[in-house]
Amino acid sequence: MNLEKKRAHEIQIISEMIDLYAKTHHENCDDLKQYAIQRTSLCPFIETKTFCSTCKVHCYKAEYRQKIKEVMRYSGPRLIFSHPILVLKHGFITITQKLKGKTK
Repeated sequence: MNLEKKRAHEIQIISEMIDLYAKTHHENCDDLKQYAIQRTSLCPFIETKTFCSTCKVHCYKAEYRQKIKEVMRYSGPRLIFSHPILVLKHGFITITQKLKGKTK
């Protein structure tokens, strides 16, 4: 997959997760969303990245890391209902990347 397409997909999925969380919890998460987009845009591991939680390098500041974990815990299981194609695509990309890593 093209790196820019993968990066755009990662930004889209994290944005949707944050939006879902913010809407349900009636919170303004614009600061978190901008920070997450910035971190994803600068990720040096995007080519082989599956999930940030499995990365050896945690690039989020502690307060953002805690909040993004909360957002992902809430939004992850619920995103399938609002954006099923996006979630299935993300799962496919993740499995493909894992399989590529095992064959190298």
